[in-house]
Amino acid sequence: MQNIFDLFRLDNKIALVTGAATGIGASIAEALAQAGATVAVHGNRRPATETAEAIGSKAVAFQADLSTQQGAEQLFTEVKDKLGRVDILINNAGTIIRHNAVEYPLDDWQTVLQVNLTSVFQLSQLAGRDMIGRNTGGKIVNIASLLSFQGGIRVPAYAASKGGVAQLTKALANEWAVKGIQVNAIAPGYISTTNTEPLQADETRNRQILERIPAGRWGQPLDIAGAALYLSCAASDYVTGTVLTVDGGWMGR
Repeated sequence: MQNIFDLFRLDNKIALVTGAATGIGASIAEALAQAGATVAVHGNRRPATETAEAIGSKAVAFQADLSTQQGAEQLFTEVKDKLGRVDILINNAGTIIRHNAVEYPLDDWQTVLQVNLTSVFQLSQLAGRDMIGRNTGGKIVNIASLLSFQGGIRVPAYAASKGGVAQLTKALANEWAVKGIQVNAIAPGYISTTNTEPLQADETRNRQILERIPAGRWGQPLDIAGAALYLSCAASDYVTGTVLTVDGGWMGR
């Protein structure tokens, strides 16, 4: 009988985690390394060297600007040249810019869409093409958002991009399942990171958020890392095209 825990091992796997300098991305990278993977940790404007140093010999740091059209291909090429291949792709890098919709600058719209959606497609296309060419299968996990389902306020570009991530996940899953590539997404709820510190510090908003979350607490990056490990390993080989909410019950409220 096969040991169920063996299905969660990632020995001899190469994983690329974007946006891994801090927060959710760093936690996912650490979890994959603990499960046995060698991890390429990507930093966008901020290098991911601290994450790589924390992980140790199982990690290599890379830096590329995913807000440019060339950033994704540059990153993927460098990872392949250094580590040989990518078996697991975690599209975690993202950005958010807030404006009232009637005043939203087109440049900011384009930046958010490039980082949050277009680079996700570019990296997925590069990884999928390589996985299919090697006939090895693989795993792609996209980080979506509660705003894949809801509209938000003053974040039209972010909501549009994360809605797009959810639909892109399903589209790629439909095409690549027969190739042994599972494509899924995680939609985090309110997670305690540096990005959400202003919300946590706002007494009124923090109270309103906690009152809406059935679990009664903010999520932690490790909550997302556990879901990412599951979707990256053999235990989820029959799971594809899914957007998994990890939100303390927010969407069920």
